[in-house]
Amino acid sequence: WAHARRYLVKAEDNVPKAARSSNLLATRFIKLIGKLFAAEARSETWTAERRQRLRRRYSARVLDVIEKLTLEQRPGVVPQSLLGKALTYLHGQWPKLIRYVENGNWPISNNPCENSIRPFVVARKSFLFADTVAGAHASANLYSLVESAKANCIDPYRYLTWLFQRLPLAKTVDDYDALLPWKLPANLR
Repeated sequence: WAHARRYLVKAEDNVPKAARSSNLLATRFIKLIGKLFAAEARSETWTAERRQRLRRRYSARVLDVIEKLTLEQRPGVVPQSLLGKALTYLHGQWPKLIRYVENGNWPISNNPCENSIRPFVVARKSFLFADTVAGAHASANLYSLVESAKANCIDPYRYLTWLFQRLPLAKTVDDYDALLPWKLPANLR
């Protein structure tokens, strides 16, 4: 939903401010998507079951309005315009965009996931400048360990210190398995 909203914001920004109104199509979509995010913010601390009930009762109705508006307006919008691209994205991604309503544990947006991999994508560009293929692989492996530690709420420095002390002693698959970040003893987290 963050991507869908971003496309619509671009379309809205393309219209001069003096010509904008609350009836501007992109603005209407942005307000509806805002209702979805407001519901998620309100239910952030709720149990998954309670959040799912809210989604089924409230968010599903907002989604129906968005879908109806998309289907009504899309034929009259130039496909290559910013708004046309936004509506094409909405229409094409619709089955994926509404999936979150099925499960109260699923997030409305994949922004947290994308934010967590952004540093790796930036680092990946740096791997292009490694002196050797083995060096690039080593950098990627090390980066993967750091990001896995972060994903498991473990201080990467503490994990790597623990790992590098034990790694030379590992001989079997089970030994290596015991070195995964989520296997770090609780007293070291």
